[in-house]
Amino acid sequence: MTQGRATQGTSEQEGRPLLNRRLAAFGTTIFAEMSALALRTGSINLGQGFPDTDGPEEIREAAVRALRDGRGNQYPPGPGVPELRAAVAAHQERFYGLSWSPETEILVTTGATEAIAASLLALLEPGDEVIAFEPYYDSYAACIAMAGARRVPLTLRAPGFRPDLDELRSLITPRTRLLLLNTPHNPTGTVLTPDELSGIAALAVEHDLLVVTDEVYEHLVFTGAHHPIAALPGMRGRTVSISSAGKTFSYTGWKVGWVTGDAALVAAVRSAKQYLTFVSGGPFQYAIAEALALPDTFFTGFLTDMHRKRDLLATGLRAAGFQVYEPEGTYFITTDIAPFGDEDAYAFCRALPERCGVAAVPNSVFYDDPEAGRSQVRFTFCKKDEVLEEAVTRLGRLTG
Repeated sequence: MTQGRATQGTSEQEGRPLLNRRLAAFGTTIFAEMSALALRTGSINLGQGFPDTDGPEEIREAAVRALRDGRGNQYPPGPGVPELRAAVAAHQERFYGLSWSPETEILVTTGATEAIAASLLALLEPGDEVIAFEPYYDSYAACIAMAGARRVPLTLRAPGFRPDLDELRSLITPRTRLLLLNTPHNPTGTVLTPDELSGIAALAVEHDLLVVTDEVYEHLVFTGAHHPIAALPGMRGRTVSISSAGKTFSYTGWKVGWVTGDAALVAAVRSAKQYLTFVSGGPFQYAIAEALALPDTFFTGFLTDMHRKRDLLATGLRAAGFQVYEPEGTYFITTDIAPFGDEDAYAFCRALPERCGVAAVPNSVFYDDPEAGRSQVRFTFCKKDEVLEEAVTRLGRLTG
């Protein structure tokens, strides 16, 4: 067979595009685009959600110690090192009263992003429908597409960004296989209430649906509390819960995440995960095992610090002229640019670095229907105080 030559993204073999058509709609992520723009213009990057300081020093030293002691430098066990699986189990019992077997009901992954991909690839068949809250983290749409399934958005609308459970019920069809949840929710900051979770759980049980729930911001709740849906009646055997170390411990580059769930569900996810990365981050797994056992003072101190940063940025954004939707959780603030007489958030974010030296992300890219979030812009506040203060000063130029 004659090998075709790639030309402008297509192959000479029957003019077929090189990229799998399921991924044709997914180009460079908005985070990479806006971060590159921030770097090129020397702007403060409040677009991509990564801290500008490392996490606890003792956890970094735990990773160094593991490296020096030769723990994890070779392939760790496929499900994750036993110490981390035991630590995840202890964490779930400590904070939520949930009991999971470290041997069969916990799986370590390369961050939450791989956990999401493995879960959806494992649990979905082509043609299945997945209901997901919109706006949604961009990997959700890509992973649903890779599985050959169809995403069905349930739109969270400003100003409250609450899920309409009657609308959710109306979206369920005989093809619905799975509900994809995210609480605390990125990018809106919504934290699902016990009543909302109970309503969602009742629908899942009634229609025999699986639930995949992304809970990476579980320790960043400013209003109310985080309540795992897996703890509700009828949900343990149908819920895959996902979390990770990056957001809580400020080591996002380590990419250590995990899945908890009924043994049969975790076994299914592991079947897909083993062919994605197989294993990763051995020494970091030992360090995160120690991180999860940190005293309550760490978790409360982390939350208090982020709460203060949220208020600092929110106050500055209001003063700069934005409409601010104060988040109940996460480390993001969604705003609206309508007060500036502008409705195109993407164009606004493209121009913002040149206008005032700050980079942000347009929420419209997180919607199937961009009009639903056309004027919304997301900022992150997981930065040093002096960085946030400088960003607020620069944003003040928009109306100064």
